[in-house]
Amino acid sequence: MDLQTPPADHDNSSEPLSVWTTAQTAPASQRKHRYTPDSTAHPAKMLPAIARHAITHYTQPGDLVLDPMCGIGTTLVEAIHTGRHALGVEYEPHWAHIARDNIALAHAAGIDHRGEVIQGDARQLSSLLPSTYLGQAALAVTSPPYGPSTHGQVVTQPDRIVHKFHHRYGNTLDRGNLANIGHQRLLTGFTRILTGLRHYLRPGGHLAITIRPWREHSELIDLPAQILTCGRQAGLIPTERCVALLARAAEHHLVARGSFFQRDFIRKQRDAGLPLHLITHEDVLIFRTPETSMGAENLGQRQPRPRVSPACLSTIGSKPANA
Repeated sequence: MDLQTPPADHDNSSEPLSVWTTAQTAPASQRKHRYTPDSTAHPAKMLPAIARHAITHYTQPGDLVLDPMCGIGTTLVEAIHTGRHALGVEYEPHWAHIARDNIALAHAAGIDHRGEVIQGDARQLSSLLPSTYLGQAALAVTSPPYGPSTHGQVVTQPDRIVHKFHHRYGNTLDRGNLANIGHQRLLTGFTRILTGLRHYLRPGGHLAITIRPWREHSELIDLPAQILTCGRQAGLIPTERCVALLARAAEHHLVARGSFFQRDFIRKQRDAGLPLHLITHEDVLIFRTPETSMGAENLGQRQPRPRVSPACLSTIGSKPANA
């Protein structure tokens, strides 16, 4: 499906908008046999079909695909299953281990393309990644963390109390994790990641960022627009703004696949008189790098911390909630 015109509030009418039908099968079905059972514990897993669509559309077999915040390795797994090589960085040691297990699962199934996971802080890419990767990646696919707005899983006890679990990225006291430092600092840190990532993309290479808005006190926070500004601040060129469906596209309507927390939140808001609806898509922002190489010698100099414009930092409240 293609939409011929961008939304009215979009500030660049030259960027095409398309709709990706990426939820025709349920998330569990998409991950079946490709991801270990431990992978389900991650609170904000990327939908495999979204990563796969971006990889097949913006790369060729044999290309290198990179994810600087790879989580359980969804981008990496989908890349090697489609004949690409993959490199990921993950801050949390536990998820880095799970990502390596998922790559090993692909190799055990006969997939022989290279996949590597490096554990570390993606804000320090130049000290984590070997210089041999400079200018080599055809595509990066990633998503910023959603902090306390993640949903996780639930179990209902006989007393009818709902218990929430697997809803945190890691230790909530670790201030080095971008998910724990508040919205404004998250945007600043993410801009720094994008600035470093640009050096590892080849000239004219692409970056796909999947994000969704969230609700703060029933107000919709436009995180996609803020991330768009962050990408520009990092020196990347916006080329497309796409919609990746989180709902199945039936003949005449969408079949939502909302989580328990999304459905519970919407029900409570409707009971309070607010006619809200389930979020049924993620925005996918597509950027490309300039056609001229940045040059490896630039990484030998100390990189200044990126300055983030007020537009990138604008938000309602300081912490996300109720995505």
